Amino acid sequence: MYESDAKINIPVKQIDESRQGEPFQRKEDRPFDASGLYYIESYGCQMNFSDSEIVASILSDAGMHHTTDYHAADVILINTCAIRDNAEQRVRNRLAQFQALKKEKRNLTIGVLGCMAERLKKKLLEEEKIVDVVAGPDAYRDLPKLLATADEGQKAINTLLSREETYGDISPVRLQSNGVSAFISIMRGCDNMCSFCVVPFTRGRERSRQPDSIVSEARALFEAGYREVTLLGQNVDSYLWFGGGAKKDFGKLSAEEQGRAIRFADLLALVAEVSPELRIRFSTSNPQDMTRDVIETMARYENICNYIHLPVQSGSSRMLKKMNRGYSREEYLEKIGMIRSIIPDCGISSDIIAGFCSESEEDHRLTLSIMEEVKYDMNYMFYYSERPGTLAARKYEDDVPLEVKKRRLSEIIELQQKHSLEHNRQDAGKTFKVLVEGLSKKSREELAGRNDQNKMIVFRGSLSEYPAGSYVNVKVDDCSSATLMGHIVSK
Repeated sequence: MYESDAKINIPVKQIDESRQGEPFQRKEDRPFDASGLYYIESYGCQMNFSDSEIVASILSDAGMHHTTDYHAADVILINTCAIRDNAEQRVRNRLAQFQALKKEKRNLTIGVLGCMAERLKKKLLEEEKIVDVVAGPDAYRDLPKLLATADEGQKAINTLLSREETYGDISPVRLQSNGVSAFISIMRGCDNMCSFCVVPFTRGRERSRQPDSIVSEARALFEAGYREVTLLGQNVDSYLWFGGGAKKDFGKLSAEEQGRAIRFADLLALVAEVSPELRIRFSTSNPQDMTRDVIETMARYENICNYIHLPVQSGSSRMLKKMNRGYSREEYLEKIGMIRSIIPDCGISSDIIAGFCSESEEDHRLTLSIMEEVKYDMNYMFYYSERPGTLAARKYEDDVPLEVKKRRLSEIIELQQKHSLEHNRQDAGKTFKVLVEGLSKKSREELAGRNDQNKMIVFRGSLSEYPAGSYVNVKVDDCSSATLMGHIVSK
């Protein structure tokens, strides 16, 4: 069921590591929910990592304890990604390692969660027999029962998709948190049906979470010391809550429903008003659903970061139509123009796929040219890998040779590195407000944090003087294509 309109006060749970290092208890000596140790590993998108925090909360409420040492665990869970073949192969390699451990610990339970679980449920359980539990993205509430079934020596599976589940009433356990930044899931599923994408089949239809529960979670995080939240959804721009259930087309709502509907721009404002000291980010946006009111809301609130991830996938209108993206090259560039007219310094990143079905050299050239026109700050770049069950797999031939895909991807990466460096060089001499995240990865004498445009900045300082979660002004002195370097100033 959807949550009610009443406000939900959500305390933010933390990890209980108190049982780490204790001797392993055989399953026959204990009931499942008494004192088991669970280990969870996540792959893929931010949504998967957010889902793992929900799973951790459910298992903790069932009496289990989290461990960061999989050798000590009696339940190992892998939260998987099915968006690309490479991700699935990484998971399979990891499962092979855990299977080797199971030969030593026969009572070990191994479970696969998430998108790959939904897609390969029977294969994983029945044909390959490499896991004991399979749970899809909408079945996490059922995990204690599934693990209890596996505890009795039976295979356990639930991959049913829901039109209602949002986990909005669950307080996530913040796994491996830096105590500064956190994810908040605002909706689940996707209705866009891009021809290359398996997400609608593994995560189901779109449904939005009740807004008061989102605001309450953001407030609880702020009160716990967090200073940045990222609102997550497969397509956040289509967020819609009108107090009555599953997501619908706004234009098809009655006048009364439209009057009380909460759309994404409204939700952004509600979360931004939790505190001016709480930074707000969001991901991911679909260009066809990005609206002016969202950009204007960003401009109105200083604490909504000037950064948008707006995947283009291809610069060719022919390819975009074949991908079923819902916009043309020209319409995409109009969105970019709208963003930069309202927020001139907005950071923009994207996703690009090289070598989609029938992509020609001309199509590839159009992708390079749209990169030249937009000049993205950052890009997530991949070559196409066919996903079973998608429209592309059913209707189109994967006919671009692998060596051509790799060559085109290399050209895209090279161009993006050039643009990223150009952007960063333009920041030399500028001063940015930076949220301190912690020590730099390369030096304990340097701190690291991000500016409004989501760029990582490294600067000299100590956590005793500038603790994680504090804001400092940093003037940029130098850069690489990935990082800005600077020094603290008083401004």
